Amino acid sequence: MSDDDSAVSAVHVGGDAYGGVRLNQRRTRRARAGARAVTITGALSAMVLAGSGVLWFLSTYATSQIKSVKAGTAGSDPRGAMNILLVGVDKRDDLTRQEQNRLHLGREVGQRSDTMMVIHLSEDHSKVTVVSLPRDSWVDIPGKGSHKINSAYSAGGAPLAVRTVQNATGLTINHYVEVNVLGFIRVVDALGGVSVCTPVAIDDQHTGFKLQPGTYELDGAKALFYARTRATARSDLDRIDRQQQVISALLHRALSGGTLANPGKLTGLVGSALKTLTVDEELSKDLLGLANQLKDVSTDDVAFTTVPLADVNYRAPTGESAVLWDKVAARDLFRRIGDDEPLVKPVKSQRPSSSPSSSPTAGDSAGDPGGDSGGDSGDEELTVPPDRIAVKVINGTSIAGLGARTKAELVKAGFQVPAAPGDTATRNYTDPVVRYPAGREDSARTLAAAVPGAQMREADVTGIELIVGTKYTGAEKVTIKTTTTTATAAPPATAAPAARTATENICKK
Repeated sequence: MSDDDSAVSAVHVGGDAYGGVRLNQRRTRRARAGARAVTITGALSAMVLAGSGVLWFLSTYATSQIKSVKAGTAGSDPRGAMNILLVGVDKRDDLTRQEQNRLHLGREVGQRSDTMMVIHLSEDHSKVTVVSLPRDSWVDIPGKGSHKINSAYSAGGAPLAVRTVQNATGLTINHYVEVNVLGFIRVVDALGGVSVCTPVAIDDQHTGFKLQPGTYELDGAKALFYARTRATARSDLDRIDRQQQVISALLHRALSGGTLANPGKLTGLVGSALKTLTVDEELSKDLLGLANQLKDVSTDDVAFTTVPLADVNYRAPTGESAVLWDKVAARDLFRRIGDDEPLVKPVKSQRPSSSPSSSPTAGDSAGDPGGDSGGDSGDEELTVPPDRIAVKVINGTSIAGLGARTKAELVKAGFQVPAAPGDTATRNYTDPVVRYPAGREDSARTLAAAVPGAQMREADVTGIELIVGTKYTGAEKVTIKTTTTTATAAPPATAAPAARTATENICKK
């Protein structure tokens, strides 16, 4: 990838939607509270809703700008659990021919469903669960027979998409949100780009989009290519992982990048993306009410998962390639969601270990763990799979090439190791040491379990690190606890994908 490709273009599209807007102090405070909450809901759309409604405090203006549709949704009470169907569409009618060519979208008139997610807000609106529905899921389309789930939108728009998802999941869909590719590009650019990390190479022959393994800052158009490409081994399933990663990164950037505290940035963000949003009629009238109820949600409170699959290589009677859900595991997953059962363990405070670490505590190039010793991984069940964990490898010995060998072994064991190994300032480490920031103990435990003899330490670091000592003997594959259970003693035919928080999804440099 060229230097130009890895840089942030961050083209701001739209700018100030009003020319000049003056906000008094009282309204600004209210705006910030509502804006934070709206970003949570917004970020969970198909790559564009992160931040797209951050000015919903301007309720009259928002209502006049956002398009509404009769989606056949059930509506909702001001409080209580809520399910929202988010649909990303590859609408191209409003794109110029130059934009269509640049984005490799073709010139067909109309729009198709490209991404589907169900967002569940807990009864007290303190937690958000997002379930991705693979676009190739073979399901029953009411009145149409069995087809891929994304054909529901093409055949009957929002109402049929809502009915199809309700039938497939057993959940009542209270609200509907739809966004398009142009809105996604504008939001990413308005937020100054997005940080992504890929553990595998991407070479999309159709679009010409290429990335080597590593971490990158992408502008809106390149982020769209990253989120939509299927040019990796697991095709649509890998794409879902990338989409969830991008959503988490956008949410993090909107919450932590000063956007919500800066009325000018907020105005520019909404001016660039508001018109790309379509929602059900009831939601269009009370966006601010929902936003205010979500004002305290953080990236730790947003959990992602994917519907469990029984067959990823299903050949449909029509000859199409599709995927089949694991009906037992999927039914249990959606039951748990409907019952407000958390899919991710709450982030808990870390307890210092009573056992001393055998590794030195002298400072090194990656930071000094000091007295924050977390012990080893113990016998607790592992909940975060290796492919969700990006690891920074640091050679703590004088053994040449040990860092590179460790990286290769971790990748073979399923971990992401996007960066080249580094070295500690001192080379006298013996036991391997897994260092992790507060709130990432579960990820660190998975890594420690894969590295025999590894010690765990909470430290002032930005991501998961492995300092390799002289006693390092290699990396092993680990077994992860599934996120769903069944009423019978027999395990499901296919393990459900593990859930993880938006915080865990964020790429650490």
